[in-house]
Amino acid sequence: MTVVTDFEIAIRPTDASGDAATVQRWLSHPKSAFWGMQELGVDKVADYLGEVATHPHQDSWLGSVDGGATFLAETYDPARVLLVGIHEAQPGDLGMHVLIAPAEGHATHGLTDAVFAAVMRWCFDELGAERVVVEPDVRNAAIAAKNARAGFRVLGEIEVPEGEHVKRANLSVCTRADFAASALGTLPDHDRLG
Repeated sequence: MTVVTDFEIAIRPTDASGDAATVQRWLSHPKSAFWGMQELGVDKVADYLGEVATHPHQDSWLGSVDGGATFLAETYDPARVLLVGIHEAQPGDLGMHVLIAPAEGHATHGLTDAVFAAVMRWCFDELGAERVVVEPDVRNAAIAAKNARAGFRVLGEIEVPEGEHVKRANLSVCTRADFAASALGTLPDHDRLG
């Protein structure tokens, strides 16, 4: 295991065609099963990224760590996308998804915490969120633990339509104060967003 104490993290809008092969590789990995996109080819991933990026109430972001593409983040307005009629959105609510590239070789200790913290700071500081909203699959224990470390509170189980399927999800929210007081929010701010 490699231990890294300082990460340079940058977040930029996705380039649907330029980033599709990288994102498709991440999505096809078994650890990305909860995204439900493992069977998509590069062209379909490019279409998907393009749809999210051009949607008026969603955005797609590619993140790099120390110059290498490492994660995908998506943000959305839960009053207009995905959670309409399921969640009573408040002004300043921002929905968020994050996919961190599966490690190739040895995992880097602290990387996922640093990335998750950087995405949360991005949502609050750059995108102006007052509260971040997530809806992870109830079976995804790894993200449930990460969300708890970031200060998310589970509001309850919901059913989220996803194409032909319905996802059973834990609707969770995190305010600025929740994050600031959390284990991830109190990490030293080593990451530098660009």
